[in-house]
Amino acid sequence: MHTSSLQQNILAKLDHELANTRRVLERVPFEQADYKPHPKSMSLWQLASHVVNLLAFKTLFVSADSRDFLDPNAPRPGPTTTSHEELMARFDEYSKTLFDALHGSDDEKLTKHFQLTRGEQVLMDRPKGAALRIMGLNHSIHHRGQLTVYLRLLDIPVPGLYGPSADEPGGF
Repeated sequence: MHTSSLQQNILAKLDHELANTRRVLERVPFEQADYKPHPKSMSLWQLASHVVNLLAFKTLFVSADSRDFLDPNAPRPGPTTTSHEELMARFDEYSKTLFDALHGSDDEKLTKHFQLTRGEQVLMDRPKGAALRIMGLNHSIHHRGQLTVYLRLLDIPVPGLYGPSADEPGGF
């Protein structure tokens, strides 16, 4: 869907990407939560949780004007989930919250700036729509890609996300 509405374009892209993310997360086995392909890598569960928790961060881009990583009172994602069911429930909850925030926004609000800081250091200052796309969606897609590599290494079928995969050659 391509319209002149920034909000509608983001909603369409988000809808597609969250459906793909859900398909990947559904295959993440809690029984192998500690799996790491390399000592420097996050564990499978840390990575899956990060992908889910990034949804709360995306919501901040829409609903707030700034976020300081050093602010002890700033909103934080919930504790690490302890089951696959809990992970998927949090994914659904955070997805709905993000969609609700975007539906409650508009193009004018999405062109206002969002500033990400660490104390006095400005890490990012972009229009909310750009922050959502670059630091929100692209960041999540990157980590979702990492999750698909973990799945492959664990010999778990990888879903086709933008076309067929070796495990789903007939399409997606």
